[in-house]
Amino acid sequence: MLPSNLAFVFPGQGSQFVGMTKELYSEFNYVKELFQQADDALGFSLSKIILEGPKEKLDETENTQPSIFLASQSIYQIIKKETKVDLSKANFFAGHSLGEYSALAASESLNFDQTIKLLKKRGKAMPVSYTHLTLPTKA
Repeated sequence: MLPSNLAFVFPGQGSQFVGMTKELYSEFNYVKELFQQADDALGFSLSKIILEGPKEKLDETENTQPSIFLASQSIYQIIKKETKVDLSKANFFAGHSLGEYSALAASESLNFDQTIKLLKKRGKAMPVSYTHLTLPTKA
């Protein structure tokens, strides 16, 4: 029996590593299809960066953000299809920073293609915004 208040919480940036979801990609065809959908939506092979690296490329924020989202959505789909957890009964979807976007997609507030494209743009914008950040200095 499931708890009456089911919640899903998704991770933020920083949990990425080359090869994440490799076993899931190999085992579940629908995960491969999701990876292909991501590649098609973005117009380049994010799959290759996730599965093969190099780490430096994966760690670029513009790649990290859609990569974590894709990994999160892959795991979410596995839970949805391979367990007896009825995700339509979830009361809460939440995430830490970047994970908020995974939560929005899981709750069907945003679709997959919209979200992965948005995260690519967000990932490109973040380093630029940091370079314009001026911290106060002590006098």
